[in-house]
Amino acid sequence: MDLRGVLELSPGEAGTWIGRGPHYPWGGLYGGQIVAQALEAAATDVDEAFGVHSLRAYFIRRGDHQHPVLYEVDPLRDGRSFCTRRVVAHQRSGAILNLEASFQRAESSGDVAPVPAPVGVPGPDELEGGSWSELFERAMVPADVVAALPPRDGTGRALGWFRGVGSPGPRAVDQAAALAYISDDLPTDAAFRAHPDGRDWPEGDEPSVFTASLDHTMWFHRPCRADEWHLHDVSCHSFVGGRGLAIGHVFTTDGLHVATLAQEVLLRFGQP
Repeated sequence: MDLRGVLELSPGEAGTWIGRGPHYPWGGLYGGQIVAQALEAAATDVDEAFGVHSLRAYFIRRGDHQHPVLYEVDPLRDGRSFCTRRVVAHQRSGAILNLEASFQRAESSGDVAPVPAPVGVPGPDELEGGSWSELFERAMVPADVVAALPPRDGTGRALGWFRGVGSPGPRAVDQAAALAYISDDLPTDAAFRAHPDGRDWPEGDEPSVFTASLDHTMWFHRPCRADEWHLHDVSCHSFVGGRGLAIGHVFTTDGLHVATLAQEVLLRFGQP
């Protein structure tokens, strides 16, 4: 299965859509999949003159890969400049995700990008690749290289190059949904690196670790192609109550800032 396959939805009853996904190594569903499919469902009745500019999602329950996901779309508003959709993702256990997406008709304005891409980062072809998913390639920037870069706000900084496998689809929203799928990967790393205990990922007989994405927000600033390499630069801006708030910026290989993301990650040690 490639990105287009995981983004494809089947029509259900009364304006609902049905999505399915692969079996993931840890069991359950990958949060990025549910967000991406919910965005695709939100866009089903939105005129293509409106491009997605933001989404906000809350994860409610753990998903089950053995069962399909039903996406119920509520068309909150159709305006001249903006359209808004709410999507609730359901499985047998009940609601597993609540997402709102906003779409904007193309509008001319000034274009300011004050957040620069980091300079001196090795390209993806210079780094060792490796990904837990067949749907995207990943090349992580080593910690010593990250430490030598000019600092960003926050701590626990994690950088990695990501590229989707296969074309997500012909529409701009397909590219945005594919980028949303990929963007759920790195925030957990930043939160883990920022943990007050300064721990490494557990191995062998070390205490187990529990992580879960609590929410996910994205702003899409400029057009992108998720099947091309993008640099994700993510740092943790707060860690309290077991929750790490990760803020990230996504850049093309040319340094264009195409998206910003924010996610809170729940992180607990000593629990299965």
